[in-house]
Amino acid sequence: MSIAIQIPQISGEQEIEVEVKINGIKQQYNYRVEIFYWKDCKSPEHKRVECLREIIETYNGDWGLYQIGLPTEEYVPITFRRKREPVA
Repeated sequence: MSIAIQIPQISGEQEIEVEVKINGIKQQYNYRVEIFYWKDCKSPEHKRVECLREIIETYNGDWGLYQIGLPTEEYVPITFRRKREPVA
């Protein structure tokens, strides 16, 4: 299940913290939206698929890929979600 929450359009990077109650239990989710510029890619000939793979594989291990936004000719926005401890 997923619920869409509109986030104000702010240029650049964003840190998003969402706190919800599910069946009376409070939970917190953290998201990070970052902008990555194609010109900064280290992959040969700036191949975009390889660039995305490199970004995702080398990103901070505390965060997992959540969504790849609509790319432009200059950049791609990527949303990561902070990994959570499994509930026992």
